[in-house]
Amino acid sequence: MADWIEQFPGLSRLDGDLRETLVRQSRVVEVPQGTVIFGPGKAPENLLLLLAGVVRVQQVAENGREIVLYRVHAHESCVLTTACLLAYEDYSAEGIAETDVTAVAIPRSVFDEMIARSADFRRFVFTAYSRRITDLFMVIEEIAFRRLDLRLAAKLLERKDAAGDVLLTHHQLATELGTAREVVSRQLQEFIRRGWVTAGRGRVHVTDAEALGEFAHSA
Repeated sequence: MADWIEQFPGLSRLDGDLRETLVRQSRVVEVPQGTVIFGPGKAPENLLLLLAGVVRVQQVAENGREIVLYRVHAHESCVLTTACLLAYEDYSAEGIAETDVTAVAIPRSVFDEMIARSADFRRFVFTAYSRRITDLFMVIEEIAFRRLDLRLAAKLLERKDAAGDVLLTHHQLATELGTAREVVSRQLQEFIRRGWVTAGRGRVHVTDAEALGEFAHSA
């Protein structure tokens, strides 16, 4: 897949020799669904640029509670990896392949060289970095200041498929929202009582998306 660079406009503008160096020294990798790509205490070896698939980045507290920080989709890079590469620090969270993933792996040595030599590469890296940092601030604001019931309603609408099904367990929903499974279960019971959703094993079905949406945006 020598043409992968065309999927990233910021990189396709690189000068000829820099572009050739980047393509020649990087490699395309396939990562199966469920693979832990990185984790706390490990140093990043590559910057991954996703060509296909989704990577979930989550934080695990000492008490075992998890929270999803963000997801990396096709044509994006991981802000945590970028930060660790720039600061020469180990990871503080884990990244898991939520689907089968195809990505370009840019080795640390190549990353360092490109950062030093190319203004276009620096612009590409820091533009992606700044966008994701903004997203992270929004996550923090949601957790700190927005009611859990409103966040759960919005999350159900975000994750439902065309049939109205949310194929997540109560534990997975709690991880998405940074709370306890028991809290999610109690709130889902209230949504069921109101007739907005039904629940089964490993799934929630949205029966009244309009009412759920009005509630999610009510405050």
